[in-house]
Amino acid sequence: MEILPSGLPSVIGAQEDLARFLTQSSHFNAVMAKPSAFLPNLKDHETSISRHGEDPLEGLWALGLEAAGMRKLYGAAIFKAHGVSTAELDVTPDEPPPRHAVIRGWPWISDDAEMQKAKQKEKAAVLASQAKLILR
Repeated sequence: MEILPSGLPSVIGAQEDLARFLTQSSHFNAVMAKPSAFLPNLKDHETSISRHGEDPLEGLWALGLEAAGMRKLYGAAIFKAHGVSTAELDVTPDEPPPRHAVIRGWPWISDDAEMQKAKQKEKAAVLASQAKLILR
């Protein structure tokens, strides 16, 4: 198995912890990350994530602050990689930066934007239901 520059394996295991950093207050409430936090970027059709669990928090926040750039980092939604396959999506390493990965395989229906959004929200809801919210 190939080893990436970060030292992580090139294959993401089903039990590996992943983090979706929350940079918008509308992406979570007091108890959970909302499905909208997981929706793909309209430009590249992917959702950017990091390969990191909740421990140690200092490492998680260091990754999150780098990923957030100039945006405020509110917290992270932590979930297992198998949740991505449960949502019938794929997760792939995408370094650099270190530990970066993307969720791919979102439905794109060019002639029916409403159906596309509905199908994406269904898959995002699966991810949100399995995520643990950790606020900064």
